[in-house]
Amino acid sequence: MNERTYYYGTGRRKTSVARVRLFMENGPIIVNRKPMEDLFGWNTWQDIVMEPFNATDTMGKFSIVAKISGGGVVSQAGALRH
Repeated sequence: MNERTYYYGTGRRKTSVARVRLFMENGPIIVNRKPMEDLFGWNTWQDIVMEPFNATDTMGKFSIVAKISGGGVVSQAGALRH
């Protein structure tokens, strides 16, 4: 079995809850078993998700696996950002 180290966190916005695993490797952002681009189709929504990486200058250093429930698309993007 492949043991990968990750950090676990929870983000909330309005009625959305994002349960996130942050892996210390370059890779994709997977949300509800789909690539982020499929769930958040507009660039504005993708920018909301990527905002913390831009602010901390860590773009491309992490991969993310997240499960998000509740709320609408913008609220889900905000929960993932938190």
